[in-house]
Amino acid sequence: MFVPEGGVHAFGHERAEPASMLILFTPGAPREGFFEALSAIAAEDRQPTGNEWADLYRRHDTYPV
Repeated sequence: MFVPEGGVHAFGHERAEPASMLILFTPGAPREGFFEALSAIAAEDRQPTGNEWADLYRRHDTYPV
């Protein structure tokens, strides 16, 4: 998928089976930390609070939709 600069987009997976996704940023954007944090949250099987989510989004210039 192509998302133009400033384009609004989201990711979703609605099945019970695990999924994987490869993301390529070109030109590179400093987004690795965001996805590494999501991976850590999933690996720890924890549920962040609303404030924790807000802080994660803020630190990575990301907005929930």
